[in-house]
Amino acid sequence: MRRGGSRRLALWTALQRVLAVLLLPPAYGIALCVGLVIRLHSPGPILIRLSREGKDGVCFPMYKLRTMVVDADAALRKCLNENEDLRREWQQYGRLACDPRIAGPVARQARRFSIDELPQFLNVVCGRMALVGPRPLPVEVAAGMRPDDRKCRQTVLPGITGLWQISGRSELSIDAMGSLDRLYVRNRTVLRDVGILLRTPWAVTSGRGAY
Repeated sequence: MRRGGSRRLALWTALQRVLAVLLLPPAYGIALCVGLVIRLHSPGPILIRLSREGKDGVCFPMYKLRTMVVDADAALRKCLNENEDLRREWQQYGRLACDPRIAGPVARQARRFSIDELPQFLNVVCGRMALVGPRPLPVEVAAGMRPDDRKCRQTVLPGITGLWQISGRSELSIDAMGSLDRLYVRNRTVLRDVGILLRTPWAVTSGRGAY
């Protein structure tokens, strides 16, 4: 990448942190209100921290609105051990269309419209994420990607939104996500990032591919 392009991207990354600071109060206000309703159906914390693989392969705590039952990990292991079809779906997509861990109907709608991801603005403020980038993945899911795809996505900060978000979301397999990540990293510019941001509201409100 040319020096001018690198400088513009560095400035754009800094600007994203400023934008995240401005968006943080309303984002957390909405998330907390929805979280209180979820808590009525499923006792537990409103906000949680999940380990995700970030830039250079370094894991970081990602903030998120809790939309799953408290013992979600145990519930996932149980259903994968007992159901071969669900196990294959998890291996291919890294998620389940009919996830038994979802903490009720409000939580399901919060996931559909990405309200559960609003607390991630704090990760952007802290410099661990960007507004636009590859989707932050658990290590065990990232390990299922093609090695070249995983290595490529580790060269940039993960994002709240990205090509995955506007291209089908959970309908895409892990391999398809890896291909999109590689395409994004190799062709990344400020204008392309802005284009992804402008297309994100429609992708989110349509609910397409959201589980």
